[in-house]
Amino acid sequence: MIIPNIKGIIDRRILINFQVDKEVLESYLPDPFKPKLINGKGIAGICLIRLKEIRPFGLPKQIGLSSENGAHRIAVEWIENGELKEGVYIPRRDTSSKLNAMAGGTIFPGVHHLAEFSVEEAEGKYKVAFHSDDKTSLSIVAKETPEWNKKSIFNSLESVSDFFKNGSVGYSPDKNTFEGLELKAHNWNLSLLEVDKVHSSFFEDQSIFPKGSVKFDNALLMKDIEHEWIGLKRIKRTKNTL
Repeated sequence: MIIPNIKGIIDRRILINFQVDKEVLESYLPDPFKPKLINGKGIAGICLIRLKEIRPFGLPKQIGLSSENGAHRIAVEWIENGELKEGVYIPRRDTSSKLNAMAGGTIFPGVHHLAEFSVEEAEGKYKVAFHSDDKTSLSIVAKETPEWNKKSIFNSLESVSDFFKNGSVGYSPDKNTFEGLELKAHNWNLSLLEVDKVHSSFFEDQSIFPKGSVKFDNALLMKDIEHEWIGLKRIKRTKNTL
């Protein structure tokens, strides 16, 4: 079954991005996915996204749902029908919505862990955190800035924007397949965030990511993005499954 097409508004989207050693991601990722590299490093991170007016395509926005969500993502490439594809592999998703948690794998792709979110936003400052039902946790304190992080592996905001815009397809694990979804944003604008604090129990898990293998790179902000999620054909699992 293909995930049905849905539409709505991305009210706020924070992308927290890390550089990760290539060998670590090669060991972690299931086939057919391979890390997409920038200057020899893989890129992984967390998407903190507040959605509103989410509903199946063709239905009025008045019945749409709102929720806070978190997705752990790894930029990947893979071969499909002899063609090189790119996107993100999403090993876990967290949500404030009980419906999203129950509908994961049917209306929404992949397992969604129910989580308690805490959000404070004012005057260009953001404090977002969540704790999930399985004790996974994340928090970020950041503020809007015009200054590019010169320690980033990317050369500019334009280059990192192109990187993520081109990787708009995401796959999540579900039993014997990977469920696919493509983001079609009707407008695409990224701005910069300066991060004061960031914590992720997932990327700080040294059984998966050994000490020193993960380094903060940049954080980005998107607001008021009208979009559609397009369901894609599932990819069957082969070897090296998680």
